[in-house]
Amino acid sequence: MKNILVTFVVLCSGILYGQQAKPLRIGIAGLTHTHVHWLFGSNNREEFEIVGIAEPNREVALRYLKQYNLSENLLFSSLEEMIDRTNPEAVTAFNSICQHLEVVKVCAPRKIHVMVEKPLAVSLDHAKQMKALAKKHNIYLLTNYETTWYKSNHDAVKMIRDDNAIGEIKKIVVHDGHRGPKEIGVSQEFLEWLTDPVQNGGGALMDFGCYGANLATWLMNNARPESVLAVTQTFKPDIYPKVDDEATIIVTYPKAQAIIQASWNWPYNRKDMEVYGQTAYIKADRNSLRFQKGDEAEQLTKVEARPAPYDNPFAFFAGVIRGSVKIDDQDLSSLELNMIAMEILDAATRSAKEGKRIYLNRK
Repeated sequence: MKNILVTFVVLCSGILYGQQAKPLRIGIAGLTHTHVHWLFGSNNREEFEIVGIAEPNREVALRYLKQYNLSENLLFSSLEEMIDRTNPEAVTAFNSICQHLEVVKVCAPRKIHVMVEKPLAVSLDHAKQMKALAKKHNIYLLTNYETTWYKSNHDAVKMIRDDNAIGEIKKIVVHDGHRGPKEIGVSQEFLEWLTDPVQNGGGALMDFGCYGANLATWLMNNARPESVLAVTQTFKPDIYPKVDDEATIIVTYPKAQAIIQASWNWPYNRKDMEVYGQTAYIKADRNSLRFQKGDEAEQLTKVEARPAPYDNPFAFFAGVIRGSVKIDDQDLSSLELNMIAMEILDAATRSAKEGKRIYLNRK
């Protein structure tokens, strides 16, 4: 009787603290998006386990398997075969953005939840198809952004919403990017589709403009903007002849404005945002938070990691599916929020191409 009681207490404690009694079975769709290193590097976590990998390029797949000391038994040439043989509960997509739709087409009818890398889709049309499939088959369809897991961003939003630390938001400025994918040495298989306007939907505008679209929508409580105006350029046509490497997007709301600066020309890697209110401003990057009220001295706070499972996208994904993590339409990973982000990206792409402001709410 005593042993039964102890077992019951341990199980209850696991439930209370969000521990998974059974790891989530995750399959991987594609290995050409090098953010997959994040998943492989997290494979020692208890919340999930990798049960299969679908990657037709065997050379690429074997390179990853060797690097992470994984068995070739995990490898399959197609997503359908991997699903049939390993029975995953969820699939993470690490292929080109254009291939996200196909992953959902395969997984949704099988009731398999999907997490894609940012952005949600290559186009608004693809996004709408993906949403329809997810709703029809009642699956989670989440989008993973690196900035979702920055504690500084969540601390900033708490100060804005709960503490009214800056007053009403007036301007949001988001900077994202690096020196360029070729310049920083991304893998050849990643570079090939990242610089392809069909497979990626564009260049820097899609690759890094999506962060700003995601964060601005979050900060504005999922409000749809009034208009979007974008300018794109290619400063390095010898390296990126088919896509833009520089983009600036201006997103307007009734009482606020968001400026998204996406670039493959920054002299350093950056993912940071500034939020200006009526009385103060906040700047957040990966490891710090800066706050200044009026003309007072700026305050700098160092920020550490978020608590588990909010420190890791795949642990979070497992928690959502298991029910230990609650998610709503205003979560940074949610389908509803990212559909609005896709509207912004779609309008930005059209604006840059047509040379005019795009109004989202006009017939």
